[in-house]
Amino acid sequence: MIRFDTILNRRSTVLSGVPDGYDGKVVADIAALAAKEGRGAILVVARDGSRMADLEQALAFFAPALPTLSFPAWDCMPYDRVSPNSVVVSRRMAALAALAHYRPKAGEPLVVLTTVNAISQRVPKRDEIARQSLSIASGNQMAMETLIAWLESNGFLRTSTVREAGEYAVRGGIVDLFAAGQSEPVRVDFFGDTIESIRTFDAESQCTLAQKERLDLVPMSEVILSPESIARFRKGYVALFGAADREDLLYHSVSEGRRY
Repeated sequence: MIRFDTILNRRSTVLSGVPDGYDGKVVADIAALAAKEGRGAILVVARDGSRMADLEQALAFFAPALPTLSFPAWDCMPYDRVSPNSVVVSRRMAALAALAHYRPKAGEPLVVLTTVNAISQRVPKRDEIARQSLSIASGNQMAMETLIAWLESNGFLRTSTVREAGEYAVRGGIVDLFAAGQSEPVRVDFFGDTIESIRTFDAESQCTLAQKERLDLVPMSEVILSPESIARFRKGYVALFGAADREDLLYHSVSEGRRY
Protein backbone atom coordinates (compact mmCIF):
# COMPACT_ATOMS: atom_id res chain seq x y z
CA MET A 1 0.00 0.00 0.00
CA ILE A 2 1.35 3.42 -0.98
CA ARG A 3 1.03 6.23 1.59
CA PHE A 4 0.94 9.33 -0.65
CA ASP A 5 0.88 11.69 2.35
CA THR A 6 4.17 10.18 3.50
CA ILE A 7 5.69 10.60 0.03
CA LEU A 8 4.83 14.30 -0.15
CA ASN A 9 6.45 14.95 3.21
CA ARG A 10 9.80 13.72 1.93
CA ARG A 11 12.30 15.51 -0.29
CA SER A 12 12.81 12.37 -2.38
CA THR A 13 11.30 8.89 -2.51
CA VAL A 14 12.33 5.63 -4.16
CA LEU A 15 9.43 3.57 -5.51
CA SER A 16 10.12 -0.14 -6.05
CA GLY A 17 8.02 -3.20 -6.71
CA VAL A 18 5.46 -1.26 -8.76
CA PRO A 19 4.16 -3.46 -11.64
CA ASP A 20 5.22 -2.41 -15.14
CA GLY A 21 2.68 0.01 -16.57
CA TYR A 22 1.16 0.84 -13.19
CA ASP A 23 3.97 3.26 -12.35
CA GLY A 24 2.26 5.83 -14.57
CA LYS A 25 -0.87 5.61 -12.40
CA VAL A 26 1.19 6.06 -9.23
CA VAL A 27 3.02 9.12 -10.58
CA ALA A 28 -0.26 10.62 -11.84
CA ASP A 29 -1.85 10.18 -8.40
CA ILE A 30 1.16 11.79 -6.68
CA ALA A 31 1.05 14.72 -9.11
CA ALA A 32 -2.68 15.25 -8.52
CA LEU A 33 -2.20 15.23 -4.74
CA ALA A 34 0.79 17.59 -5.01
CA ALA A 35 -1.29 19.99 -7.11
CA LYS A 36 -4.02 20.11 -4.46
CA GLU A 37 -1.43 21.05 -1.84
CA GLY A 38 0.16 23.73 -4.04
CA ARG A 39 3.44 21.89 -4.54
CA GLY A 40 5.77 22.58 -7.48
CA ALA A 41 6.95 20.26 -10.23
CA ILE A 42 7.63 16.57 -9.60
CA LEU A 43 10.89 15.09 -10.91
CA VAL A 44 10.76 11.39 -11.82
CA VAL A 45 14.13 9.71 -12.50
CA ALA A 46 13.93 6.48 -14.49
CA ARG A 47 16.69 3.90 -14.73
CA ASP A 48 17.22 4.35 -18.48
CA GLY A 49 15.70 5.78 -21.64
CA SER A 50 13.42 2.84 -22.40
CA ARG A 51 11.94 2.97 -18.89
CA MET A 52 11.37 6.71 -19.27
CA ALA A 53 9.61 6.18 -22.61
CA ASP A 54 7.37 3.48 -21.08
CA LEU A 55 6.50 5.76 -18.17
CA GLU A 56 5.70 8.60 -20.57
CA GLN A 57 3.25 6.35 -22.44
CA ALA A 58 1.68 5.14 -19.18
CA LEU A 59 1.18 8.74 -17.99
CA ALA A 60 -0.46 9.62 -21.32
CA PHE A 61 -2.91 6.75 -20.73
CA PHE A 62 -3.73 7.32 -17.05
CA ALA A 63 -3.59 11.15 -17.09
CA PRO A 64 -3.69 12.50 -20.67
CA ALA A 65 -4.22 16.08 -19.45
CA LEU A 66 -1.23 16.02 -17.08
CA PRO A 67 1.55 18.36 -18.31
CA THR A 68 4.83 16.46 -18.70
CA LEU A 69 8.34 17.30 -19.81
CA SER A 70 10.82 14.66 -20.98
CA PHE A 71 14.54 15.28 -20.56
CA PRO A 72 16.46 12.45 -22.27
CA ALA A 73 20.15 11.67 -22.00
CA TRP A 74 22.62 12.03 -24.86
CA ASP A 75 22.75 9.05 -27.20
CA CYS A 76 26.56 9.14 -27.09
CA MET A 77 29.26 9.33 -24.45
CA PRO A 78 30.54 12.78 -23.37
CA TYR A 79 33.93 12.30 -25.07
CA ASP A 80 32.84 10.39 -28.17
CA ARG A 81 34.02 11.67 -31.55
CA VAL A 82 30.39 12.11 -32.63
CA SER A 83 27.83 14.65 -31.44
CA PRO A 84 24.45 13.73 -29.93
CA ASN A 85 21.56 13.25 -32.35
CA SER A 86 19.93 16.58 -33.24
CA VAL A 87 16.48 15.28 -32.22
CA VAL A 88 17.77 14.34 -28.76
CA VAL A 89 19.47 17.71 -28.35
CA SER A 90 16.34 19.59 -29.44
CA ARG A 91 14.21 17.67 -26.89
CA ARG A 92 16.72 18.44 -24.14
CA MET A 93 16.90 22.14 -25.01
CA ALA A 94 13.11 22.46 -25.28
CA ALA A 95 12.78 20.92 -21.80
CA LEU A 96 15.50 23.13 -20.32
CA ALA A 97 13.91 26.26 -21.82
CA ALA A 98 10.49 25.31 -20.46
CA LEU A 99 12.00 24.79 -17.00
CA ALA A 100 13.92 28.07 -17.21
CA HIS A 101 10.62 29.93 -17.65
CA TYR A 102 8.56 27.67 -15.37
CA ARG A 103 6.56 29.31 -12.61
CA PRO A 104 4.48 27.01 -10.36
CA LYS A 105 0.73 27.64 -10.39
CA ALA A 106 -1.78 26.27 -7.90
CA GLY A 107 -3.74 23.34 -9.28
CA GLU A 108 -1.44 22.91 -12.30
CA PRO A 109 1.00 20.05 -11.63
CA LEU A 110 4.04 19.40 -13.82
CA VAL A 111 5.87 16.09 -14.11
CA VAL A 112 9.46 16.12 -15.38
CA LEU A 113 10.69 12.74 -16.64
CA THR A 114 14.39 12.03 -16.95
CA THR A 115 16.99 9.28 -16.50
CA VAL A 116 19.98 8.64 -14.26
CA ASN A 117 22.42 9.45 -17.09
CA ALA A 118 20.58 12.63 -18.07
CA ILE A 119 20.31 14.07 -14.56
CA SER A 120 23.97 13.41 -13.77
CA GLN A 121 25.20 15.43 -16.76
CA ARG A 122 26.03 19.11 -16.45
CA VAL A 123 23.78 21.56 -18.31
CA PRO A 124 23.81 25.33 -18.94
CA LYS A 125 22.67 27.60 -16.12
CA ARG A 126 18.98 28.43 -15.92
CA ASP A 127 19.45 32.18 -16.31
CA GLU A 128 21.78 31.67 -19.27
CA ILE A 129 19.18 29.63 -21.16
CA ALA A 130 16.48 32.18 -20.36
CA ARG A 131 18.76 35.01 -21.53
CA GLN A 132 19.59 33.27 -24.82
CA SER A 133 15.92 32.61 -25.70
CA LEU A 134 14.28 34.69 -28.43
CA SER A 135 10.61 35.33 -29.16
CA ILE A 136 9.37 36.68 -32.50
CA ALA A 137 5.85 37.52 -33.69
CA SER A 138 4.14 38.70 -36.86
CA GLY A 139 4.35 42.48 -37.11
CA ASN A 140 7.45 42.76 -34.92
CA GLN A 141 10.29 45.02 -35.97
CA MET A 142 13.48 42.97 -36.43
CA ALA A 143 16.19 43.03 -39.06
CA MET A 144 16.64 39.71 -40.83
CA GLU A 145 20.38 39.92 -40.11
CA THR A 146 19.57 40.02 -36.38
CA LEU A 147 17.66 36.72 -36.59
CA ILE A 148 20.40 35.11 -38.70
CA ALA A 149 23.08 36.21 -36.21
CA TRP A 150 21.05 34.71 -33.35
CA LEU A 151 20.64 31.42 -35.21
CA GLU A 152 24.37 31.24 -35.96
CA SER A 153 25.40 31.92 -32.37
CA ASN A 154 22.90 29.46 -30.90
CA GLY A 155 23.81 26.25 -32.66
CA PHE A 156 21.74 26.32 -35.87
CA LEU A 157 23.37 25.00 -39.05
CA ARG A 158 22.87 26.84 -42.35
CA THR A 159 21.76 24.59 -45.22
CA SER A 160 20.24 25.02 -48.66
CA THR A 161 16.97 23.29 -47.64
CA VAL A 162 15.62 22.86 -44.11
CA ARG A 163 14.67 19.25 -43.32
CA GLU A 164 15.88 18.47 -39.77
CA ALA A 165 15.82 20.15 -36.37
CA GLY A 166 18.61 22.67 -35.92
CA GLU A 167 18.83 23.74 -39.58
CA TYR A 168 18.05 27.08 -41.21
CA ALA A 169 18.12 28.47 -44.76
CA VAL A 170 17.94 31.96 -46.23
CA ARG A 171 16.32 32.84 -49.56
CA GLY A 172 15.82 36.52 -50.36
CA GLY A 173 13.67 37.96 -47.59
CA ILE A 174 12.68 34.56 -46.19
CA VAL A 175 14.31 32.59 -43.36
CA ASP A 176 13.35 28.92 -42.96
CA LEU A 177 14.25 27.29 -39.64
CA PHE A 178 13.52 24.13 -37.66
CA ALA A 179 13.51 25.05 -33.97
CA ALA A 180 13.88 22.86 -30.90
CA GLY A 181 10.58 21.56 -29.54
CA GLN A 182 8.69 22.21 -32.79
CA SER A 183 7.03 19.43 -34.78
CA GLU A 184 7.40 21.29 -38.11
CA PRO A 185 9.83 23.85 -39.49
CA VAL A 186 8.68 27.45 -39.91
CA ARG A 187 9.09 30.06 -42.63
CA VAL A 188 9.67 33.64 -41.46
CA ASP A 189 8.83 36.18 -44.18
CA PHE A 190 10.40 39.65 -43.87
CA PHE A 191 9.28 42.89 -45.48
CA GLY A 192 12.21 45.18 -44.86
CA ASP A 193 12.82 45.11 -41.10
CA THR A 194 9.30 43.86 -40.31
CA ILE A 195 8.29 40.23 -39.77
CA GLU A 196 5.38 39.96 -42.20
CA SER A 197 4.35 36.36 -41.45
CA ILE A 198 5.36 33.14 -39.69
CA ARG A 199 4.16 29.92 -41.32
CA THR A 200 4.76 26.24 -40.65
CA PHE A 201 5.62 24.06 -43.64
CA ASP A 202 6.17 20.42 -44.51
CA ALA A 203 9.86 19.47 -44.52
CA GLU A 204 9.42 17.01 -47.41
CA SER A 205 7.19 18.94 -49.79
CA GLN A 206 8.18 22.43 -48.53
CA CYS A 207 4.49 23.39 -48.79
CA THR A 208 2.91 25.79 -46.28
CA LEU A 209 0.75 24.20 -43.57
CA ALA A 210 -0.53 26.92 -41.23
CA GLN A 211 -0.02 30.45 -39.96
CA LYS A 212 1.59 31.17 -36.58
CA GLU A 213 1.32 34.42 -34.69
CA ARG A 214 4.33 33.80 -32.44
CA LEU A 215 7.44 31.65 -32.25
CA ASP A 216 9.61 31.04 -29.16
CA LEU A 217 13.18 30.08 -30.02
CA VAL A 218 15.76 28.44 -27.75
CA PRO A 219 19.40 27.52 -28.46
CA MET A 220 19.84 24.33 -30.47
CA SER A 221 22.99 23.36 -28.60
CA GLU A 222 23.87 23.01 -24.94
CA VAL A 223 27.22 24.54 -25.90
CA ILE A 224 26.21 28.21 -25.94
CA LEU A 225 28.99 30.16 -27.66
CA SER A 226 28.62 33.52 -25.96
CA PRO A 227 31.60 35.93 -25.76
CA GLU A 228 32.10 34.91 -22.12
CA SER A 229 32.11 31.15 -22.82
CA ILE A 230 34.41 31.58 -25.84
CA ALA A 231 36.87 33.55 -23.69
CA ARG A 232 36.80 30.79 -21.02
CA PHE A 233 37.38 28.15 -23.70
CA ARG A 234 40.35 29.98 -25.23
CA LYS A 235 41.97 30.52 -21.83
CA GLY A 236 41.45 26.91 -20.72
CA TYR A 237 42.52 25.44 -24.06
CA VAL A 238 45.81 27.35 -24.13
CA ALA A 239 46.49 26.45 -20.47
CA LEU A 240 46.01 22.72 -21.19
CA PHE A 241 47.44 22.32 -24.71
CA GLY A 242 49.58 25.38 -25.34
CA ALA A 243 49.27 27.94 -28.13
CA ALA A 244 47.12 26.75 -31.05
CA ASP A 245 48.56 26.63 -34.57
CA ARG A 246 46.76 27.47 -37.82
CA GLU A 247 45.66 23.86 -38.37
CA ASP A 248 43.88 23.56 -35.03
CA LEU A 249 40.32 23.62 -36.41
CA LEU A 250 38.65 23.09 -33.03
CA TYR A 251 40.32 26.11 -31.42
CA HIS A 252 39.74 28.45 -34.36
CA SER A 253 36.13 27.34 -34.98
CA VAL A 254 35.06 27.94 -31.39
CA SER A 255 37.04 31.19 -31.26
CA GLU A 256 34.99 32.40 -34.24
CA GLY A 257 31.73 31.39 -32.56
CA ARG A 258 31.12 28.28 -34.70
CA ARG A 259 30.36 24.81 -33.34
CA TYR A 260 32.98 22.27 -34.36
